[in-house]
Amino acid sequence: MNIAKSIILLFVVLFTTNNIQAQSNLNQALDQAKKENKFILMNFSGSDWCRSCIILKKTILNTDEFKDFAKNELVILDVDFPRSKKNRLSKEQIKINEALAEKYNKKGQFPTIVLLNKDGEVLGKTGYKKLNPDQYISHIKSFLK
Repeated sequence: MNIAKSIILLFVVLFTTNNIQAQSNLNQALDQAKKENKFILMNFSGSDWCRSCIILKKTILNTDEFKDFAKNELVILDVDFPRSKKNRLSKEQIKINEALAEKYNKKGQFPTIVLLNKDGEVLGKTGYKKLNPDQYISHIKSFLK
């Protein structure tokens, strides 16, 4: 493969990945929500130690049903607090996440889902619920009305 094709392929992969991956910054998420007329789902998680966070991600957030819903309605903002060295965040990202927690998750409960409108106003908070993906989507939609 020549260099030009490699660069184009890399650009396509990065662009696609950037649109799929969760936003790591509230300002970016707000900008995207305004542009796309979406809500923000902020997921406070301990991705490598919090059992309920891991279950929520596996049984709800990573399902095709939820991803299809989120694609049209939500900008996902992961606010993660991993403990394992292999999952360590940058110092900058830790500061960003701590500031978000100070404002939106003062009790430090995990998982906590905070739903915001495109102006950054809190519409509701929830967490892990023993629901199937369709039930959880309905639960989330109840905050978005």
